[in-house]
Amino acid sequence: MMKNTIKLLSGLLVTFACAGSAMAQSSVVKSVGNVTNVQVNGQQVNLTTANAHVQVTVYSPSVIRVRMDKQQLGRDFSYAVIAQPEKVKATITQTGDNVSIVTDSVKLVIGKKPFHTTFYTLDNKVISEDETGLNTSWVNESVTTYKHMQPGEHFVGLGEKTGNLDRKGNGYTNWNSDTYGYRTDQDPIYSDIPFYIGVHHDVNYGIFMDNTYQSDFNFGASNNRFSSFSARGGEMNYYFIYHKQLADIITSYTALTGRMKMPPLWSLGYQQNRYSYYPDTEVMRIAQTLREKKIPADGITLDIHYMDKYKVFTWDKQRFPDPAKMNAKLKDMGFKLTVIVDPGVKAEKGYGVYERGLKDDIFIKYADSTNYTGEVWPGWCHFPDFTAEKGRNWWQAEIKKYADDGISGIWNDMNEISTWGQKMPDNVLFNYDGQTASHLQGRNIYGLNMARASFEGFRKALNKRPFILTRSGYAGLQRYTAIWTGDNRAEDDHMLMGVRLLTSLGMSGVPFTGMDIGGFTGNPTVPLYTRWMQIGAFTPYFRNHTGVNTKSAEPWAFGEEALEIVRNYINLRYKLMPFVYSSFYEATQNGHPVVRSLAINYTHDEKVYSAKYQNQYEFGNGFMVAPFASTETYGTVYFPKGQWYNLYNDELIAGNQEKIMPVTIQTLPVFVKESSIIPMQSLVQSTSEKPTDTLTVHIYKGNLNNSFVYYEDDGESYNYENGSFYKRTITYDAARKQITFAKAEGSVASKFKHIKVQFHGFGNATVKVNNKSVKTNTEAMSFLKAISSFDPQGTVNKADGNNTQSIMLDSNSNAFTISY
Repeated sequence: MMKNTIKLLSGLLVTFACAGSAMAQSSVVKSVGNVTNVQVNGQQVNLTTANAHVQVTVYSPSVIRVRMDKQQLGRDFSYAVIAQPEKVKATITQTGDNVSIVTDSVKLVIGKKPFHTTFYTLDNKVISEDETGLNTSWVNESVTTYKHMQPGEHFVGLGEKTGNLDRKGNGYTNWNSDTYGYRTDQDPIYSDIPFYIGVHHDVNYGIFMDNTYQSDFNFGASNNRFSSFSARGGEMNYYFIYHKQLADIITSYTALTGRMKMPPLWSLGYQQNRYSYYPDTEVMRIAQTLREKKIPADGITLDIHYMDKYKVFTWDKQRFPDPAKMNAKLKDMGFKLTVIVDPGVKAEKGYGVYERGLKDDIFIKYADSTNYTGEVWPGWCHFPDFTAEKGRNWWQAEIKKYADDGISGIWNDMNEISTWGQKMPDNVLFNYDGQTASHLQGRNIYGLNMARASFEGFRKALNKRPFILTRSGYAGLQRYTAIWTGDNRAEDDHMLMGVRLLTSLGMSGVPFTGMDIGGFTGNPTVPLYTRWMQIGAFTPYFRNHTGVNTKSAEPWAFGEEALEIVRNYINLRYKLMPFVYSSFYEATQNGHPVVRSLAINYTHDEKVYSAKYQNQYEFGNGFMVAPFASTETYGTVYFPKGQWYNLYNDELIAGNQEKIMPVTIQTLPVFVKESSIIPMQSLVQSTSEKPTDTLTVHIYKGNLNNSFVYYEDDGESYNYENGSFYKRTITYDAARKQITFAKAEGSVASKFKHIKVQFHGFGNATVKVNNKSVKTNTEAMSFLKAISSFDPQGTVNKADGNNTQSIMLDSNSNAFTISY
């Protein structure tokens, strides 16, 4: 009897202990809970739950927004989202168990007991669903939404994140950080974009969590159950995007967060930089050598040593006694100058910039209303509050001086915010456009707003397109600035990781991206430098940059063979400028990146997510680049479905296969997709130089239909916004065997008088223009100049080439059709 009593008491104690543990657990983790009230207002649903307030809004047929907070929802404000909800047809119904929202693209079912969401295709295939039992919950002020991780799911995007293309199995933190010489797996680094794309079972979707607090994304790291996204404060606020094509998800995301304006044409040319070029005679020597050695270039960049003791908006008068005169000389030579600008303003009595900042009260502050002081290059500094309108206006007034000095580009650096010690206190306060925020909420959008102030101020001062570059940013940065990937290393794995950073940024809405070609820290080998420069010719922002106390990294610093190879690829970049510029125009229209992960167009091909092929990428709509480490002599290239041409000899390669190929330092493996349309021009030494009057349009025969929008404008003003451009849609119709040049649009004539159409893979096809037979010309052509002086055996340096057919046409505004 006694034993049974003891057992009973023991069981009761265990039961009470478990109950106590569960009660303790529930008090620590607070879920949204059951829905207690539903109100439908047009295309918006407001729900009250046991522990939260929830608002679900149909933003467009393919975008649904979910907001929730423990308190009443506060001010609806975003630095990232600029779009308002479209007026769309949405059918909203409810039962005792759920609320259903159906558009013409997607269906959302909201469960009531407890609150949870499931997104479906219209044929009831699950796209994404909350993880049962977890859903959304709070731990103290941190809020997390848990999504069921689908079998075989891939995750891509999330902006500037190191690691593999596929984020599966990893976790990431968004907290903008100065990470000099970062590791290839380091996280976080300089910039954050809390937007990712999930891919599984022939569906793909995007999730953008718009919350500027430190945030975390988990794609199955340390668990096999869920993916999740969380923020250390604020509300849960995310946009769910569904389209059948991944590229359309990027289009919808950039409709929310905005798209870039057309950049100045010169900014797409080759840029020469180092830390640092000084004095002015050294800058002129670099410019003169580029011209003497026939290395096309458009830009030279000055790092911090141009300033007077690193003080922003100043010049060192000994090193640069007359900046305006130097800039005038550079412009005469076809160069534009970009200068670095840091946010830290030295706290120095008598320093005009500092005194004006004090007078206008524009610096970020501690909670006791004193100006925050942190140490950076000039010493102890205050920092403008770019989240305040008056702070941005003050910056715009100061930055005008650079325009007066003839500068064309502003490079925003150290804007994470970076300070020595890298531990800015949490109690530093930001205006946050009228709603005071702590450092925890304000840090991640500081760089974005600095770039914004630089863009808006410099645009007014120049009265033309400025070039703005940033190291740090947040979602929506593409509206104002290009971004580069910070202080990388002169190592092969950094070169290849840099490619992945660019493709990830591209899938996150940012088309204008680049990396320090050759590596910022350390000294590249000759093959590494050569390979990196080749890759650079196929990146949006083509800048060579190296750090202080490193060897010179100009193209002539690595020997004659490297110089010839590098010059070949810079030449090719300039010949491709019509294609590159048109690709940027496309980005302004639909948000599609210039550097494109294969996951964009081959989303459900498992091989593109393999670590073996994840560095391959498309450049615009036409090229596929296959980068390899500089030490490789053979490499395996994966060719997705379709047909591919070797750029250098027109060899036709069938898709859906892996192919082992020899890799030499003379040529970067580049391939052209079938049915591609590639406009090119004659070689120039800078974009300020006019090419010849003939535009060459290369057409590659294929079985796919394709179209390409060729675009021109003056390259520097905003007149294109008022119709001052020349645009033609060129269409390849494989079934009808026709190539159509549509009637030109826009109010200006093309700078080219003639169009030369060059046919690849057509053999000796009979060609008709508007049903009239025309004679084709046979000619030998090569995209690269022969490099023959460095190989005694003559085995690898002979330039590839091919015989092609071509016809000449007048570049008037009329439409014409070519039949073959």
